[in-house]
Formats: sequence, structure tokens, C-alpha cells
Amino acid sequence: MRVRDRFGVTERTQRRLTRWMEVGLLGIFAWGLLRANVGIAVNAGIAFAVTFLPALLERDYDIPMDAGLTLWITAAVFLHALGTVGPYRDPTLWWWDHMTHALSSSLVAAIGYATTRAIDEHADDISFPPRFTFVFILLFVVAFGVIWEVIEFGVGGLATALGSDKILTQYGLDDTMKDLLFDIVGGVLVAVWGAAYLSDVVGALTDRLDGRGRRGAD
Repeated sequence: MRVRDRFGVTERTQRRLTRWMEVGLLGIFAWGLLRANVGIAVNAGIAFAVTFLPALLERDYDIPMDAGLTLWITAAVFLHALGTVGPYRDPTLWWWDHMTHALSSSLVAAIGYATTRAIDEHADDISFPPRFTFVFILLFVVAFGVIWEVIEFGVGGLATALGSDKILTQYGLDDTMKDLLFDIVGGVLVAVWGAAYLSDVVGALTDRLDGRGRRGAD
């Protein structure tokens, strides 16, 4: 059973939460502009652009994005953007960075899971045992996490050299190791429960690989 079903969260409620977070991202973007804070404005602007991704995938690629998946994506980018306003720097909210990393990495893991399962179902001569899929998702998430940390380090160093606001911030080796640890947490969650939430997406990707998508049907 999905978490939203267990707690009785309706599709209408999920869509409403998504809309409110989109409005919140616009507010954070405006706040960044008013404060002349490039980091806040850029993070919020990119996050808001990402919220259009589910509709784009559904419209142009026939990938079903229900209210729950859309909320999942929106929550990940919203909480990250909100963190740049203050929570990331507040020692009493030390858990915020861990939460956002776990949530964001779960999206990366979902991409890896859906792609792997679609290839597995599409190709008769390819078979991915459950244990292999589990390990692959974790390695996929860790690899992406390492790349992200390198990007954070490079962007932060460039901002320091140019004397500008930091768009991405890294807080040292200890923070990096914790980020990677919580990236793995997000990967484990998807590896264990991915089938319950991503079966429709896997089916749509498999259909496209089989040539049964919208264009194939036409």
C-alpha cells in the first residue's frame, strides 16, 4: 500500500499541495531578487522550472505522472530552494540538508530504477535480478551524488574567486560524507518500494522501447 493511501491523502489534496509549493517558489524567487541574492534567486528559478517537467513528460513522451509523482518532484525542489533562504545555515535545523539530500537522491534513484526495469522488461535477452537492480540503484545514486559534490565544490570555489554570491555551497568534508550517506538512504527507499510507485512509469517506458508509444501507435 502506498503511503498516501495509508494516510488517506486524496489526489486533489496532492495537487493542491503542489500548487502551493509552486507559488512558494515564486515567492522565494522574488525574495532573492529583492535581497539581490543571486544564490536564492537562481535556486528558486531553476526549481520552479523543474516543476514543469512532469507535465512535459506526460504531454510529449506519454510518461504517466500522477499527482503523487508530481508532488514528489515538486517537494524535492521546493524544500531545497527553501533551504537556501535560511534552514541550510541554521544549526538548529541541522537535519534539513539531510532531508533534502535523501529526497533529491530518491528522484535520481527513481530514474535509475524506472530505466533499468524498462530495459529488463523490453529486452528478452537481458535480465536484471532483483539483487542486481538493488545494487545498481545504490551505485547509480552514489555516482550522481559524487558528481554533484564535485559541482558544488567547483561552483563554490568559482563564486569565491569572483567575489559573488554562492549558488551552491559546500560545508566541508564532514558535510560531504553525510550528504553521500543520505543519498544512499534515498536510493534504498526507492530500491525497496520503487515497484509500488513507479510501475506505471516503467510500463510507459517499456511501451516506448517496444514502439508502442504515441508515435508508434500512430
